[in-house]
This record gives sequence, structure tokens and C-alpha cells, in this order.
Amino acid sequence: LIKNGTVVTATDTYLADIYIEDERIHSIGRDLSQQAKTVIDAKGCYVFPGGIDAHTHLDLPFMGTSSSDDFETGTRAALFGGTTTVIDFAFQKPGGSLKEAMGAWHEIARGKAIGDYAFHLAVTDFNENTRAEIREMVEREGVTSFKTFMAYKGALMIDDRQMIGLMGEAKKW
Repeated sequence: LIKNGTVVTATDTYLADIYIEDERIHSIGRDLSQQAKTVIDAKGCYVFPGGIDAHTHLDLPFMGTSSSDDFETGTRAALFGGTTTVIDFAFQKPGGSLKEAMGAWHEIARGKAIGDYAFHLAVTDFNENTRAEIREMVEREGVTSFKTFMAYKGALMIDDRQMIGLMGEAKKW
């Protein structure tokens, strides 16, 4: 139970208590009286939703090196700054499936991430097999964005035909 805080939302700022149950906000209101294992007095403090960093590169190997942060250090740093969710990139290997890419990147994050994360799906080989996977990626995996490259020819870049095909398929879902 967080008591006496100045709650900040997208539209309002007001004094209130916040009761959290099973890691989810249960209720927000004045003078909440739920029994809680922990009570935090937030008088004089702002209480606001965690931020989302929509563009991170964690555990990313690239051109013979790798990103400075992995999922542990990157999500830890994010949390210290009030960012509770990062959206990283899951890269399809050329010739590989989108499902394999998502599985591989979830495995990289598993056991390391200490904050919430999601993925943009980087499509590096759009073909008929990939096209058939788009719906599943959106509906079952929760992918809301697809990344393509117009650089790094021979490695990550897709051509105009592939990009238009991907956009046409993604807009259906």
C-alpha cells in the first residue's frame, strides 16, 4: 500500500493512495484501508507509472563486437532510472524463421532480465515462409512492430520488394 503520494497520470495529478495486489494496481483512492504486508508513506513524493524505453540494444552482437549491456545490466540500469520496460530487438537470422528469432532472443533474456521487456522483430529475410508467420507473431507473440534495415547490404538489409511485402502483411494484423 502506497499512502499519501502525489499520483501522476497522463491526464491528472492528485493526492491518493495506491493498493497493489499480486504485482498489479488493485485500486487508487483517498484513505485506502486495505491490509498490506508493506505500507510506504509517499508524502511529499510523486508516484507515477514506470517509463518505457522503446529502443534498446541488449546482448547484441554486431560487426565483431557486442553491445555494452546485456539483459541484466541493461534492465537494472533502466529500473534505477524509473524505466520499468525496455523494448529490445529480436533479429531474424537470414534463412531463419521469425519464430526461431523470437525463441532465441527470449532465451538470451531468460534468467537475466530483472525488468519487463518486449521485442521489436527485426526482419532480415522476408519471403513466403516469413509472410506466413506474421499473424502468429502479432497475435501469439505480442509483436507490435517490425524493424527492417535499408543499410548493411548482405547482412541485415532487405530490398524494397521485401519491405513492401512485409508492410502489406503487417497491416492486416
